[in-house]
Amino acid sequence: MKKSGLLISMVFVVLSLFLCGTCAIAAEKIGVIDMREIMMKSDAGKKAAEEIGKLVEKDRAKIQAMEAQLKKEKDEIEKQRSVLKEGAMREKEAAHQKKFRDYQLLVKDANEELQIRDQEIAKKLVPNILKVINLIGDKEKYTLIIDVGSMPVAYFAKENNLTQKVIEEFNKTFKSKD
Repeated sequence: MKKSGLLISMVFVVLSLFLCGTCAIAAEKIGVIDMREIMMKSDAGKKAAEEIGKLVEKDRAKIQAMEAQLKKEKDEIEKQRSVLKEGAMREKEAAHQKKFRDYQLLVKDANEELQIRDQEIAKKLVPNILKVINLIGDKEKYTLIIDVGSMPVAYFAKENNLTQKVIEEFNKTFKSKD
């Protein structure tokens, strides 16, 4: 009899702890943000995107010019294929291949430069954005704020999305520092 009473008491304690834990979890306040969207739509992010756009345009012009030149050379080689001797044809194809490797290197370098610039911008923006997120989290008593841009979330209530609020606060902070 004593064992069953003890067992009932233990079950009651465990259920009480579980129910109290459920109440505590329900009281938690969770928000979500999309860091990438903040970086793209904030004033500072738009300014950085303009700088990157200029860099892209400069590289695009070089790449397109080189593509046009390569296409022209390849067409010439194809036209001359039946007339040229085998040795001369190999030389032209080898020269074309060298230029094509140079083109590939140019594209690779341009992409790497863009990635480096993107990382530099993120390195400058993210700490300041995180400060704003922390301020909002503290002020509005959030327990957790999740970046849905970097972590898939199956569902979240739209009213818990703080992205626009962070953008607005970040823009205020950014303008005051300019």
